[in-house]
Order: sequence, then structure tokens, then C-alpha cells
Amino acid sequence: IQLVRGYALEREFLSADCDLSPERRLSGGSGAGLATYKELLRNLASKASPDGNALVTVLSRQYTAIASRLSRDGILPGMPDFKKRLCSAVYDALSSLEGEVGGFDFARVLYEYYDALAEDDAAKKSACLRWLRGEFSTKTEARRALGFPVSCIVDDDNWYDFLRLWASLSALLGYSGLIVFIDECVNLYKIPNRISREANYEKLLSIFNDTLQGRARHLGVVFGGTPQFLEDTRRGLFSYEALRSRLSDSRFTELGFKTMTSPVIRLRRLSDNELLALLLRLSRLFAMQMGTAELLSEKEIGEFLSACLRRVGSSELVTPRELIRNFLALLNVLNENEDAVFEELLARFSGIHSEEDKTLPEDDAASAEARRNTFFTEFDF
Repeated sequence: IQLVRGYALEREFLSADCDLSPERRLSGGSGAGLATYKELLRNLASKASPDGNALVTVLSRQYTAIASRLSRDGILPGMPDFKKRLCSAVYDALSSLEGEVGGFDFARVLYEYYDALAEDDAAKKSACLRWLRGEFSTKTEARRALGFPVSCIVDDDNWYDFLRLWASLSALLGYSGLIVFIDECVNLYKIPNRISREANYEKLLSIFNDTLQGRARHLGVVFGGTPQFLEDTRRGLFSYEALRSRLSDSRFTELGFKTMTSPVIRLRRLSDNELLALLLRLSRLFAMQMGTAELLSEKEIGEFLSACLRRVGSSELVTPRELIRNFLALLNVLNENEDAVFEELLARFSGIHSEEDKTLPEDDAASAEARRNTFFTEFDF
């Protein structure tokens, strides 16, 4: 997901990402859907602001572009006609949003935000940003802060409609579109109540259909989860027939052929050579960070990797996360303890793994499958 996110930012897309949790879902009472929207807006990123919190930067892009165009025409900030011409240009740019669900209020608040920028009204700017972020709990509270009435606020039911509006706005601002990354979808699988779980799957189906059928222009959505979340016919996505029919592998995939254009992309395990290359780079980076020579030779690193891969079920159970954690722990021990010897540490490490292998469950393949990641995507640009 981080790889795709970086790729998207380099190509002038906006990105927004969040991890689902018991408090953040696609649908649910007590603000669970709204919490997801707030987290996505909090993590909104652009090429100029790749670390998130890019909302103000993104909105200022249009204001700066319009103000620069007016300045080239000889109308400078502070002149009588500047505000009038600015507001007219903003209204013309945002008028296309008014036909979408919630679009009229969305465009009105953006218009007032740009007006507050021209007037340097900090209180009004703050109120507009709060509305855009979904921080008002009632329309009365929003009207009191904004100074004008609004017919809706962002809530659990309509947060996805506002996400579509942000995607449309991103194109108006000159970006390539909006990519949304929603990880840890296994939390939907863990919802104990069947009705609540299926309500979340219905919202996911709605998102899938909108992007597939062209109703969510300039929006791409990437969901990340485990095969269990996807394929479990009792509680996973495949328990919901409408999703199962859309996300099941094709006959050609079952024959061993793969395509990156299908809605589900299964992530393969890194090969042994790729894992070795990863450890070699980590060793080099560790030495650079600590200002020392590399603590392990390439042969010793290969021996460490071989010890990890000798575990029962290592072809499925060894993940980069576990491998990196153990390898960096080994480097730290060698760096901080002069009496530590690699051969002795590796022998003890191998012994620990041998004891762990004795306790592996018989359905090792099933547990390994649950630890492999998968994600599915759908885009409409």
C-alpha cells in the first residue's frame, strides 16, 4: 500500500489513508463511519505534503492560482475589484460540484472559505475547515459557527458521498484524482454482529459498484486485508453473495495465470533471493546509522536467512516483518555486546525456532494462509 501511495503522489494524485479498527468502520452507529472519514481527511497527502495534513495546502492551491491569474490581469489583492473577481472565479470553478449529493453545501462552504482567505478572517476559515473535516455534530452548531445555514453535515450515512466530492474537487484543482487506502479490513470480518457486519459489506459493495460503473469519477479505492477476510464463506466478504460474485477469481486465474487488472490482487511471498537482498541493504543501512563497519558478512547474513527458512512452514509463515525484526535485533545485540559471537547467537536462535516448530498446529497451512496479505482495488479515472 505504501508503494502504491508513493507511486500515486509522484504522479500528482492526492492520497488519503486510514486503518480500520473497532472505532473506525465503513458503516455503523456511534460515529464509526464518520471516524473513518475524519482519519482519511487527517491523512490527506499530496506531492507537496506527503506526510499528511495537506487539506489547507490543497485548498490554497486554487486560491493561489486564481489570485496569480488576477494579478497578471492587473488586479492585485487589496484593490476594490479583487474580491469580486476572485469570488466569481471560485464560483465558476465550483459550480460543477452542486449537482452531486451534498455538492451544494460543499461548494458553498468552499466558496466561503476562499472568501475568508481574501478577507483574512481566521475564525471563518477555521469554521469552514471544521465543516469540511466533519467536526460538527449538528446542523445548528454548524450554522452558528459558519454564520450561514447548511442543509447537511458529514455523518455516518453520507461520509462516502463527501469522499466522492473530494475526488471531484481534486480534478478541479488540477490533480490527477484521489486514491483512498483503507487497510486492516480484517476488523470488518471480526465484527461479531451479523447485521452490523453485513451493513459494512453493503457499504463496501456500494463503493465497488460506484467505481466500477463510473459514478465515482477521479476516485480510486484500495482495501487491504487477509485472505480469511476475503474468502471465509461464513463471515468474510464471500459470505455476501453480491461481493463473492464480483471478487471471485476467474477461471484463468485458477489455471495459474495472473493479471494485475482483476479487482483482487494477491500478494506473493518475497523470494529467498529478495529476502537476502533486503537483509543486505538493512545491514548496510544499520552500519551507516551507527557509524561502524558492517557487523556481518554476506555469508553470515545468508546463514541467518537459511536458519529462518529451515522452519517448518517457512515458505508461508516467514514474513518480512518477522525477518526484519529478528535481524535488527541480532545486529543490535552484536553492536552493543562485545562478547557476543554470531555463531553462538545463530545456534541459540536456531534452537528456539526448533522448539517453536514442535508446537505448530496440524492445520499449519490454514494458519499460514490467514497470515498472508491480500488487497483488492477498483479505480475510476
